[in-house]
Amino acid sequence: MNAPSQVTLVEVGPRDGLQNEAQPVSTAQKIELIELLLAAGCREIEATSFVSPKWVPQMADNAAVMAGIPRRAGVRYSVLTPNMKGLEAALASRPDEVVVFGAATEAFSQRNINCSIAESIERFRPVVQAAHASGVKVRAAISCALGCPYQGEVSADEVEHVARLLRDIGVDHCGVADTIGVGTPARVEAAMERALRHFPIEEVSGHFHDTYGQALANIHACLGMGIHVFDTSIAGLGGCPYAKGATGNVATEDVVFMLHGMGIATGLDLDQLVDAGAAISRVLGRPPVSRAGRALLTRRESLRQAA
Repeated sequence: MNAPSQVTLVEVGPRDGLQNEAQPVSTAQKIELIELLLAAGCREIEATSFVSPKWVPQMADNAAVMAGIPRRAGVRYSVLTPNMKGLEAALASRPDEVVVFGAATEAFSQRNINCSIAESIERFRPVVQAAHASGVKVRAAISCALGCPYQGEVSADEVEHVARLLRDIGVDHCGVADTIGVGTPARVEAAMERALRHFPIEEVSGHFHDTYGQALANIHACLGMGIHVFDTSIAGLGGCPYAKGATGNVATEDVVFMLHGMGIATGLDLDQLVDAGAAISRVLGRPPVSRAGRALLTRRESLRQAA
């Protein structure tokens, strides 16, 4: 397998992971989580979302989170910005990158943001232009690229259609997202191949939910293609309010355990990631979803009792 020697993981737990939690997480707890992630070596962190608090109340403290997090050299903080109003608020918080998203199916686009795919992309055009004018990178995601809760199967042609539209409005990076976690390796490879027709390999990433237990297998398939950027979420936090039954993003701890076992560098400290996952899980009152995290916590406790 001609896998990359190093992989970049974009930690999306503070934003994508927490946004659907019904239990309020305080600003201080969010900042503490980000500090723990920094201590573990995370250098790409999706910190918050500049959306209406009416729709995502968990992210209502976006400006306070951005004001409270430490700014360190070599760390890139990204924020979700669905429209120009969101971008204007976001730019005041000095993000390093903004994130926009377009659905791979018309059904999901209409149910999610009440407009067609083409209309959604046109909404992002001024966002991309204004972000670039401010020297801010724009990362885009194609949601439901491997399956749609309303349409069902999604073709590689549909993924390529959205990738082409995103390229045409000037986004810098294209993420292929399995929002409801139904993708399998062969289908993931087909979708990625289409994205790679329009973006260089260093600007294509995978975002996999683990609903059917396929996320690690899908990442492994991408590695074989040379793709080396993936979104992951500490403790397996996350889900999708528009995709009932969808579990969280693949756990950062699980991906790091696999990559390190393959001899692939991440720059991340697994033990400290486990600490971060355990800390936010305590805040939420439940154990980490991460299998590696749970196993390592159990091992620690066994060693402690044996000492």
